Amino acid sequence: MLVKVSNTIKKEVKTLRYIVNKNLSAPYNIALDEWLLTSLRPDEAVFALWQNQNAVIVGKHQNTFEEVNEEFVKEHNIEVVRRVTGGGAVYHDLGNLNFTFIIPVATAEQVDWKTFVAPMVVALQKLGIPAEVSGRNDLVVNGKKISGNAQRYANGYLMHHGTLLFNSDIEVMIRSLNVNDEKFISKAVKSVRSRVGNIQEYAPMLTIEEFQRALTHELSRQGVDKEIILTEEQVAQVKRLEREKFSTWDWNYGESPKFNYHAHEKFDGGIVDVKAQVEDGKIFGITFEGDFLGIEDIEDLLPEFIGLPFSEIKIHELLSQHEEKKYFGSIKTEEIAGLFKEN
Repeated sequence: MLVKVSNTIKKEVKTLRYIVNKNLSAPYNIALDEWLLTSLRPDEAVFALWQNQNAVIVGKHQNTFEEVNEEFVKEHNIEVVRRVTGGGAVYHDLGNLNFTFIIPVATAEQVDWKTFVAPMVVALQKLGIPAEVSGRNDLVVNGKKISGNAQRYANGYLMHHGTLLFNSDIEVMIRSLNVNDEKFISKAVKSVRSRVGNIQEYAPMLTIEEFQRALTHELSRQGVDKEIILTEEQVAQVKRLEREKFSTWDWNYGESPKFNYHAHEKFDGGIVDVKAQVEDGKIFGITFEGDFLGIEDIEDLLPEFIGLPFSEIKIHELLSQHEEKKYFGSIKTEEIAGLFKEN
């Protein structure tokens, strides 16, 4: 379903101050996203536009080994970094412009991605790019995807971020991800090119630098909303987070413990893999993987599974107590509970 967003939409987001981020390092930029969500605590909405050098950005709940063509990314010095939001793995290069919104929101129940991506859609439309909302987290132009989005809610703030494909290298994108059989590469590239659009096709006179400046101007209400300049101490906090978390193997790859139960299902709201260690009918360890678009972080709930009977009914009861958290995005409680069926 496509949703057009007109200039007259009554938007939740009004003032949009911005942060200029010229860093091209993926570990730093993903660290900045988390820092903005957890530490900036602005009174009004804030945005940042930024770029990464060649990188694969893996969703919070994905298995990096399954998503990345490790041989290719090593050979081509492509960084691999795990972000703090759900969704699927994406490829970034200097033909890709990323955006981040940090928005005060009272509760996770109020989070609707179509509402909070509206300022970006309106800004693109004002630049002559006929963007529309489509599916569970995409923006499209003339039916072609130009942007994938993800969200996370924490402590009264929503982080909504996404990609904007300007003139990204589709073949490197495909080769960096989990398609590593040469005979499928050309078919995969052709398939993706038929479904994915580069914004430059619709704005051929703009360079990506000009596009970024124009977008900043539109999002900040033609320059009415001013830049926020981070202090040296704030930048140092981001660098510490980059060094201690987003540059580490443990965060970006991690080594999963061994489990004796595994269930996999693809729902309308995304893929979910549940892996659990079950002993004497009780759960002693559990993890959820996949590209589902949770609003709050499912890891916050994992301790409540420990010691719980391995029972669809008990899991349903637990998840029902926390439905407002939207841990699995639009996937229903009964769908998740249905993964816990005894063989």
